[in-house]
Amino acid sequence: MNYAFMSFSCPQATFAEMLALAVQYGYDGVEPRAAGGNNHGVELEASAEQRTSFREQAADAGIAICCLAAGNRFADPADRDAQVEETLLYIDLAADIGAPALRIFGGRIPDGISRESAIGGVADALSRLAGRAGDRGVVVCMETHDDWCNPADVAAVMERVDHPAIGVNWDAAHPVRTEGWTLADSYSTLRRWIRHTHVHDLFVDANRPDYTAFGTGDIDHKQVLALLRSGGYGGYLSGEWINWEPPDVHLPREIATLRGYERALA
Repeated sequence: MNYAFMSFSCPQATFAEMLALAVQYGYDGVEPRAAGGNNHGVELEASAEQRTSFREQAADAGIAICCLAAGNRFADPADRDAQVEETLLYIDLAADIGAPALRIFGGRIPDGISRESAIGGVADALSRLAGRAGDRGVVVCMETHDDWCNPADVAAVMERVDHPAIGVNWDAAHPVRTEGWTLADSYSTLRRWIRHTHVHDLFVDANRPDYTAFGTGDIDHKQVLALLRSGGYGGYLSGEWINWEPPDVHLPREIATLRGYERALA
């Protein structure tokens, strides 16, 4: 398995410092979150020279930029066109820095919009992104997030788009916590489209803290690894920890637990 972490783990770190943390703690990749108030500099405003530098720094460090995380969302028809146009720019940014995946959201469904209409609207938006993504070698990955935590809804979007440059970012915890799905059912529903995975342990009770160390919450990440291994998953498991512990506390501990699960499954 390949392990990464999002820049939320070290929001004040420069890009070089984020790479150094990955090297220090044995991660294989990093996932910068654009427009997230982080200090890495991987943003739409980055110049061509800066984009080349990010790519070269990662290559020199032996660390993959496994995904670029953007926050674009497409369920609201009022700003769908603007979201598509901005996402096209993020596809170019991802390609320029050497990231093979771009994370996006489905988005909150406005009042008065049916689920079926939202599925059609999101599918249309992603279809409009597919050509650019395919040309640039980037897979746009819709996350199981916000109003799209139900794997069946995400699968419905994927079936309509039906394009190799459009896939799923499986946040393994969200369908369990929000929709009551099992990990096995969630995985089997989305398996053929999963191109990126977010991991973090948490409690099903939403009144409890958002994050807890792997193995102390309600999400069985040993099973997550087993499911992904069963399907020959070749992507990354990227830790998403927002406003949590200092990086020198959680980064070494969490990867040690994941690698322990992997050894136990071997």
